[in-house]
Amino acid sequence: MGAWRNSILTEAIAAYRKVIEQDLAVDDVTLKAIAERCIDRLRFQGQHTKAIEIHEILIRRFDDEPHYRNQLAVTYLFMNRLPEAKAVLHETLSRWIEDGFALVHYGFVLKTHDQNMELAVQYLREGIDTGHAGTQDGRFYFQLGDALQRLGRNAEALDVYRKGVEKKLFLSLYQRSLYNVDGLRSRPFWTMEQTTYAVDLERVRAEWMLIRDEGLKLLNADGVFVNESENLRDRGAWKQLELFSRGARLERNCARAPLTCRLVEQHLPAARSCKRGQVKFSVMHPGTHVWPHCGPTNCRIRAHLGLNVPDGTYIRVAEETRSWENGKWLIFDDSFEHEVWHNGTTTRLVLIVDLWHPDLSESQRRSLSPI
Repeated sequence: MGAWRNSILTEAIAAYRKVIEQDLAVDDVTLKAIAERCIDRLRFQGQHTKAIEIHEILIRRFDDEPHYRNQLAVTYLFMNRLPEAKAVLHETLSRWIEDGFALVHYGFVLKTHDQNMELAVQYLREGIDTGHAGTQDGRFYFQLGDALQRLGRNAEALDVYRKGVEKKLFLSLYQRSLYNVDGLRSRPFWTMEQTTYAVDLERVRAEWMLIRDEGLKLLNADGVFVNESENLRDRGAWKQLELFSRGARLERNCARAPLTCRLVEQHLPAARSCKRGQVKFSVMHPGTHVWPHCGPTNCRIRAHLGLNVPDGTYIRVAEETRSWENGKWLIFDDSFEHEVWHNGTTTRLVLIVDLWHPDLSESQRRSLSPI
């Protein structure tokens, strides 16, 4: 069925391109409709480079309409080609300085690529305030608030988040995940019993010293743990070793940690199959601070098993701060804002296990896209 649908889509794209190639022989209304449909389907297939050709035809034909430049920038963002997206958006804003769509996307690039929080705040705020189509999106409120927090302007950030809640872009002031399922129970911290996985979690917890020994041994191997890659660190060192990701077993890493992977597969099917989470060792060094941040989805519950926990390590989830303990689970909903400090003197090691939210049905778990 999938191959048949893909074949139909490919045939449709070819038909659209034949019309588009006639360019000047096609009237404006038809060209716009056909070209945008073609771009949509090329993006769906991941053929972004081919979509760029269509964008350029539209820009040449409709040079006085910023929409077509903005959409080229979006395609570059899909490709993770942020410098090209920035250049296109800069060109748009040089001609249409109050275009809200270009402003918020330019602010997004300034924050995520350039790490220029001050300018990012300016552009994101101006763009959101226009109210133009495409600006009232949780991602832009999220990025604006995050930039303000990193500048130490926490009261302003909370005001942005409150507006996001009012517009129903966020589930609540502190629960700001963007890929959600309605109606799931939410609380910052969970007990083992509340997860409904208490028996399974206890079976893994009972082996915590063996898991700890396996993790500590790997800490001494070069190139096994890799840096956290989402730019969440304010300072310090925070690394991880993924064992399962998006519901898939990572064979190379499980070969290095066979006992831990076996325990997860035997006792935690809700983690092994969780397409919206990971299982990983997480190591944090003294002097580390992790910025306040939210996970992407409310579809999982995150469990930390303390393995090597020194004094002076803390995690805040929403408005409550706790610490880890060796051989115990600390369970929270990472779609809520959380922040981490390591003020101790030795390395902190935990095993992170993401579990399907217990309120999700089996059919929902099967149908949800990976994150």
